[in-house]
Amino acid sequence: MTESALISKVWNFANVLRDDGVGYGDYLEQITYLLFLKMADEMSKPPYSKKMTFPRIKDTEGTELEDGELCDWETLSKKRGAELEAYYSQMLRSLGTEKGILGQIFTKSQNKIQDPAKLLRVIDMIGKEQWTMVGADIKGDIYEGLLEKNASDTKSGAGQYFTPRSLIQAMVECLAPKPGKKIHDPSCGTGGFFLAAYDYIINHHSLDSDQKKFLKNSTFSGNEIVAGTRRLCLMNMFLHNIGEIDGETFISPNDALIADEGIRVDYVLANPPFGKKSSMTITNEEGEQEKQDLSYNRQDFWASTSNKQLNFLQHIRSLMKITGEAAVVLPDNVLFEGGAGETVRKELLKTTELHTILRLPTGIFYANGVKANVLFFDNKPASKEAWTKEVWIYDYRTNIHHTLKKGTMQLEDLRDFIRLYNPSNRHKRIETYTDSNPDGRWRKFSYEEIIARDKTNLDIFWLKDKSLADLDNLPDPDELALEILEDVEAALEGFRGIVGILENK
Repeated sequence: MTESALISKVWNFANVLRDDGVGYGDYLEQITYLLFLKMADEMSKPPYSKKMTFPRIKDTEGTELEDGELCDWETLSKKRGAELEAYYSQMLRSLGTEKGILGQIFTKSQNKIQDPAKLLRVIDMIGKEQWTMVGADIKGDIYEGLLEKNASDTKSGAGQYFTPRSLIQAMVECLAPKPGKKIHDPSCGTGGFFLAAYDYIINHHSLDSDQKKFLKNSTFSGNEIVAGTRRLCLMNMFLHNIGEIDGETFISPNDALIADEGIRVDYVLANPPFGKKSSMTITNEEGEQEKQDLSYNRQDFWASTSNKQLNFLQHIRSLMKITGEAAVVLPDNVLFEGGAGETVRKELLKTTELHTILRLPTGIFYANGVKANVLFFDNKPASKEAWTKEVWIYDYRTNIHHTLKKGTMQLEDLRDFIRLYNPSNRHKRIETYTDSNPDGRWRKFSYEEIIARDKTNLDIFWLKDKSLADLDNLPDPDELALEILEDVEAALEGFRGIVGILENK
């Protein structure tokens, strides 16, 4: 089968199942389980001949039945009808109690295709292909496409784990990761930053055998606490030729913020989850469930706070080697919030070189009302003097209009920023903002200027909003409506935060 025919086949069946009420997310999960089993079966045979160990069917206590059938592709592919549905459901539950990458892939797995005939068609579709012979880019394209479809399906809520690919690629190009270095994402979602960094290293360097082995097995690590998302990430990596099917997982299910696990890496690329507060649900004395703010008491943090993004920022700095570099997507509140926010910003400016901020436009994330930025900073050794001498800001928000359906942000839209960032030598930069060009989007501010601002506020902008000044050239009504909606939702999010603080006092 040709590459395009294979992609078309997988996509078409997604639409068939969708008509039966099986959403992209459920289809994607079943594809993940079945692809893993089929590829494991292929890898156990020549020329790979890997020793793949699959358990027998287990009882409800998680104990293998001595006379139980094996939980593998060969057994599954022979089943039909009601027997197929019963065996498949039991097999998923059994595999979910295994250790290592096998258990991670099948954790909390369930059969969401209740029609045995439809399930058999998916099994046959996967069974007819030799997936180990299909190029990593083709397998990856199919899977990435399904991930994006799932993210755009607002009913599933999966968009919160999806960072625009154009933004990921721009961040990676600016950091320009080198071979033989470790890359970490403490909130890795479906692994978008890992894949972009992998592609960048492959495309920009001629790797020897040791470097290829390191890239495949030792470069990437991360955390993802949501079992379903972690599963998608592991499969996404594996289909792109990262990691081994019988190896240990490099994605931890632990909450990254709870403790310093001792990991130190060369690069951190991240887009921590949106939502300002860290909280946990408890049952109070009246027997009612309520949420309580969760502050992480870590000695290596500059400030204790329930603000999730401020905690992630502090955690990311703790992950970095002395020579480590980071690019992190963070919402506006991190740049201007007082109290713990001011403490964190001052310490970040002192202990690292916060050299670049990219102001992002609204309308590029699936989470509504988000106003965010990318912070680029390099870790440094202890010093009496502040390491940050100047902060360069690129305003790609003012007078910029993108939506998820119309005029989506492309990598080409960020080319000007990447060029001015100057990854090859960021110490040779030239401002585009001048007295004679006040519309220049690229401007630097000295440490002294920033530290003198109220609360060390880094939410800096200087461009005039043309839509306010030029009433004859207003954006299209749909763009204006979306902008108003974004602003209202951002304001509501802010009010929710205030109400939460007042309720807990």
